[in-house]
Amino acid sequence: MTRTVLNCGYVPLVDSAPLIIAHELGFAAEEGLELNLVRQPSWSALRDMLGLGHLDAAQMLSPMPVAMTLGLGGLSARIDTLMGLSANGTVFGVTTRLAQHLEQITFGDPHALLAGLEAWGPRPLRVGVPFPFSMHRLLLSYWTAAAPGLAVESVTVPPPRMAEAVAQGHVDAFWVGEPWGSDIVARGVGDIVMAGSHVWGFAPEKVLAARHDWTVDNPETTQKLMRAVYQASRWLDLEENKPLAVEMLGRSEHLNLSHEVIEPAVTGMLTPTAGADPIRVEHFLMFHDHAASFPWRSQAAWIAKQLGADSAGTAAAMSCCRTDLYRKYLGPIGADLPGASEKVEGAMNEKTAVASSRGQMILAPDAFFDGRTFDFSSNAAE
Repeated sequence: MTRTVLNCGYVPLVDSAPLIIAHELGFAAEEGLELNLVRQPSWSALRDMLGLGHLDAAQMLSPMPVAMTLGLGGLSARIDTLMGLSANGTVFGVTTRLAQHLEQITFGDPHALLAGLEAWGPRPLRVGVPFPFSMHRLLLSYWTAAAPGLAVESVTVPPPRMAEAVAQGHVDAFWVGEPWGSDIVARGVGDIVMAGSHVWGFAPEKVLAARHDWTVDNPETTQKLMRAVYQASRWLDLEENKPLAVEMLGRSEHLNLSHEVIEPAVTGMLTPTAGADPIRVEHFLMFHDHAASFPWRSQAAWIAKQLGADSAGTAAAMSCCRTDLYRKYLGPIGADLPGASEKVEGAMNEKTAVASSRGQMILAPDAFFDGRTFDFSSNAAE
């Protein structure tokens, strides 16, 4: 059978797993696709490759389609978020030197951590983030806004170079996706002090994205790609598949890292400092469970607000999320579809059953650390 070759960009992170598994386990081949995974050195390189048409689709940071559609940060293009690739999966950490000033603070306490960082010193806290339009940077800004006395300077560092930046003293702290936080700990140059989920319990992290014109011109290929990635995401969140997932991700052509560095993200067992016992972080990284792959329009609205968009910009951001394609293409293969495409973000402190097409959808806690909620409807109308 002749397969359609699809060039798909990714950055070497654990949450590129749905694309890697779709390729390695034949989910793409079953759909008649030859998934050519094109590794990118940075998010800016990936953005340009997709925007200029050198890639058909790509793993992207969740704010990137919104930023590109709104014309922020250089290359402008209308980008569709076809589905989520992952929720959560990031960590915030500090250099070993700074960790000594925070050693009395409990892991995962965002309030105490802010107070400790405020007391650390008068100069700006230099925080490495992978890209200006990333959930890492948005969560950093949202979180530190609660500490007006803390000056913060964001420093853009590609994820594979984060450990080097920490070791050489270019940054005091880092917010990065796994496995690069665990890599920093393994090298003994920094400590993890909380997960991104301690700031927002269910943050959209990576998405499957494509140019809007490509999606329009290639509906059949778009459907096949989404189906393959959906099946891979579902496979990944089955507990019995995690050891094999770690083995495949670690291969040289993908992440090229040891199992010990990759495993924490997949299992949710993070080692905060070298030699310490691992700590379990509930819902640390999700690919499929709790509707992690559904492209919630309300999450795009939250992203737009953090980027300073007005009501027109918020509406444009929400239109990036192709919930219509998700429902059309994935409903027939058994995806449980939520009754609405938007929700009040941050309203759930516990697992919550919601209306869905199959009546089986339970959403994970999504609370913000400060107890606030975000109502997409009131913000879209501003």
